[in-house]
Amino acid sequence: MKTLRQAKIGETVKVVKLTGEGAVKRRIMDMGITKGVEVYVRKVAPLGDPVEVTVRGYELSIRKADAEMVLVE
Repeated sequence: MKTLRQAKIGETVKVVKLTGEGAVKRRIMDMGITKGVEVYVRKVAPLGDPVEVTVRGYELSIRKADAEMVLVE
């Protein structure tokens, strides 16, 4: 298994598990990234932060630290 941070540009991945605790995990879930949802990696900023993804039909920028808490397959 890998993290959302390790997913390549143009790849569609499925969320398997969210790591992290409390408010951080809740914020990721509030953005629409929950178990079982498909995430398309659109772009990655030049220094790797943030990562732009499409989830549930909308575009979202997620910090590198938060993307590392999302396990995908």
